[in-house]
Amino acid sequence: MSRPILLLLLLFASFTHAAPAELDWLELMPPEDRAALEAMPEISHDSPEGQGFSDKGGLKQQGELPEVMYSAKTVPALDGKTLRLGGYPVPLETDARGRSTEFFLVPYPGACIHVPPPPPNQIVLVRYPKGLQLDDIYTPLWVDGTLRVEPVSNDLADAAYAIDAAAVKVVEEDDL
Repeated sequence: MSRPILLLLLLFASFTHAAPAELDWLELMPPEDRAALEAMPEISHDSPEGQGFSDKGGLKQQGELPEVMYSAKTVPALDGKTLRLGGYPVPLETDARGRSTEFFLVPYPGACIHVPPPPPNQIVLVRYPKGLQLDDIYTPLWVDGTLRVEPVSNDLADAAYAIDAAAVKVVEEDDL
């Protein structure tokens, strides 16, 4: 095989195995939400332990917060895009072997136990039938897959997006 053809094949192969384009969490918000978030005063992230837990609150927003903290406004151009998003898991469903097959991905650690939670357009439901062993919810993950604008609501939280994950892996120091 000639050398130029071999080089082209190797180049093509490296592109086919490359990770999808990485998305920043703020790109999930429309520009007006980003501006409102940047202009927002500091919010207390007191944990709910001091107030007691309720069977109705979970991650859902409670109290009087700026409107942007309740926003489920999305960026329609992202619907159907294959991408990579880094974040932290909030486990929802597990398989028979105890691996997480469905979880919320949130932009910062502790969003599952601190209030207020991120707005719905900063929470992504991840479906990963292959499952992932999650030993620590403070472990950052990379999620590769197809993003969908899909409102999701359960007792724990509201999300504005969902990803059907093709791959989920723990973020390694070399990845940063």
